[in-house]
Amino acid sequence: MLLDFDEQQSLIRNRSLLNPNEVVEEERIVGRDEQLTQVTKMLRVAIGDNRPPNLFLYGPSGTGKSLIINAVCENIGRLCDSRGIRFGVIEMNCQDIGTLGSAVYELAMKVADEAGVSVEVPQHGVSTKEKWRELYRLVNENYDTVVFVLDELDMLVGRRDKDQPAFSRLLYQLSRAGSSNDITAQVSIAAITNDTKMLESVGSRALSSFTPEDVHFDDYDANQLRAILRHREDAFHDDVLQDDVIPLAAAFAAQNHGDARKAIDLMRVAGDLAEREGADRVGEQHVRKAQDKVERNRVLEVTRGISTQKKLCLYATAAVADEAGNSSARSTTGYQVYRFLTDALDADQYHQETYVNKMKELTTYSIVESERKSHGPSSGMFIEFTFNEQPETIMETLGEDSRLGDLSSDEVTAVVRAQLSNGN
Repeated sequence: MLLDFDEQQSLIRNRSLLNPNEVVEEERIVGRDEQLTQVTKMLRVAIGDNRPPNLFLYGPSGTGKSLIINAVCENIGRLCDSRGIRFGVIEMNCQDIGTLGSAVYELAMKVADEAGVSVEVPQHGVSTKEKWRELYRLVNENYDTVVFVLDELDMLVGRRDKDQPAFSRLLYQLSRAGSSNDITAQVSIAAITNDTKMLESVGSRALSSFTPEDVHFDDYDANQLRAILRHREDAFHDDVLQDDVIPLAAAFAAQNHGDARKAIDLMRVAGDLAEREGADRVGEQHVRKAQDKVERNRVLEVTRGISTQKKLCLYATAAVADEAGNSSARSTTGYQVYRFLTDALDADQYHQETYVNKMKELTTYSIVESERKSHGPSSGMFIEFTFNEQPETIMETLGEDSRLGDLSSDEVTAVVRAQLSNGN
């Protein structure tokens, strides 16, 4: 079987180009000229062995934030190396890091790995203060200039009993380390987030020390997404892509708020599906199958770890949005359907305020967005939830949970229609 697969002609020539996280050459970066210029101008001072300013890169997921900062840092690193300047880029994704102590140790590990040395304190059994001292030591001994790239920084919340989130305390310590002489190297922080309001949660002392330069990233439009994919189509062998593949993949990604990662993922998955089928070319049918697969995988990844209560809230709201046909649902209607679901499954039932708060928490996963609305003085205020993924896909994915799988789709649809007809 392995020999048969080996003899089958591959459609994909260079898989690295179909990896959204791959740092690509500058000429492949499309639609981000302004941001590329901004970041380059601000970080280029490192070439003269000066401290670059701190940066705050914000905008929706998949709009090129990590791509730009990594591409610029890679170019600057080469120039610094040619001038004998020890320049380092320490990148950390904060999504799965729970506490400030864990974040500091992770940074120390990454600095040590980058420099080819070892961390000399254990991960457990020592104070966070000792971990800070070790991080400072590693930076001072191995670098002249360091850029800390903190991706998805808003996810580093830490313990709830603290007066401010862990990301605020991390920014404060890192940004003041130079002025307090804890770090003798030049240190710059590039904070990356999808949450445009993250800085509102940063304490005043931390904000005063951090004082970043803002770089905003807008959604890509369909034309820009097509150009991005055109600049990566040489990932496939010549004449493998049919003419409608790139426009269709770009159109699907444009529907999802211009996410370039999704566009590139669609191309990769479409190519994989075509190869598995033994097809000679990648066609429209492969992109449509890839769209279904990518969407389901993303929703499954997000929903697998959330609580049953959040699943019930999300399922109820998705059911309303699906029936409404515009991917949006009022909180008032969603809550009534949520009440039906909890009754049907004999689950705990919370007040409407809790339902709304749980749905708002789910906005951090970029599946759904919330907006306060009113249809006039007599109608009062309500929250409208808008889905970035197909509500039907979310319901199908949540239905894989054994408890939610027992729900009757016909009964849920009947309840939703009744609530919509009542104007809730």
